[in-house]
Amino acid sequence: MSNSEKSASLIHAAVAGSSRLFERLGTTEATHAVERCMKRMVRGIDGFHGRLVSTARDELSALFDNANDACQAAIAMQRRVADLPPVSGIQLAIRVGVHHGAVVEHEGEVFGEAVRVAESLAGLADAGQLVVSDETQALLTPQLQLLTRRLDSRSDPELPGDGSVFELIWAEPKAAPRHPAVDKPPSARERELRLCIRYGHYVKLLDRHRPSVAMGRDAACEITVHNRRASRQHARIERRGGSFVLIDLSTNGTFVTVNGEQELFIRHEQFVLRGSGVISFAASAGSAAADIAEYEHL
Repeated sequence: MSNSEKSASLIHAAVAGSSRLFERLGTTEATHAVERCMKRMVRGIDGFHGRLVSTARDELSALFDNANDACQAAIAMQRRVADLPPVSGIQLAIRVGVHHGAVVEHEGEVFGEAVRVAESLAGLADAGQLVVSDETQALLTPQLQLLTRRLDSRSDPELPGDGSVFELIWAEPKAAPRHPAVDKPPSARERELRLCIRYGHYVKLLDRHRPSVAMGRDAACEITVHNRRASRQHARIERRGGSFVLIDLSTNGTFVTVNGEQELFIRHEQFVLRGSGVISFAASAGSAAADIAEYEHL
């Protein structure tokens, strides 16, 4: 195969939180869950003339002739994986990066700028997020460009150009109701759903009147975390229907322990809080550097 350089679009996608799946589910069940994600990702690639160029246990890369096909495939991958049911309370999700740039193919392997940048973009993405470089965004059709938004907080000087990155919104808009909508009243359980968070002198009660709380070193957060390894905007807890969801936004991750269960590590992922337990910022709850908040469903 020729070693000549060419321009192409490359997708890099990884299953988010796969290490947590293996810790919680064991090898057999976690492997099955990851394989289901990978199969759905491959189907998305096949539908838009892509070619799989590398795979690992929980990640893959694919090559496309143009940015529009690559982004359409990435959207299809996200939607297919999002349709999978949760596994033991964990919603399966992928992180995807797309870049159009220089590639070199040699003996079946692909190298070059596009590979490096796509991998970096996937690393910047949160679980369930699709991130593209500014070069890629500029090549998209006007229809696809309308689905992008600049992520000022994720710019990276190591990326080409000015380091700007864009999120490509892949979730399908909800269809408008054909008849006037009638709001469904919340169930008794949803009305009564409450979560108490305790951290130092902070005590926050989440319910339908206060549905979320931000936690981090930033003084603007409702719970200001003291650990220097914690991020300024470290995590959020949000009320969603009949559950409270912990969303990690940090660099060093969050350790969660549901009482009676093993500690789990999440980074750029989401976790449905059950029962009561502890949340440790950027360090294991059992370590000397532990900085712990307690949570409890009331």
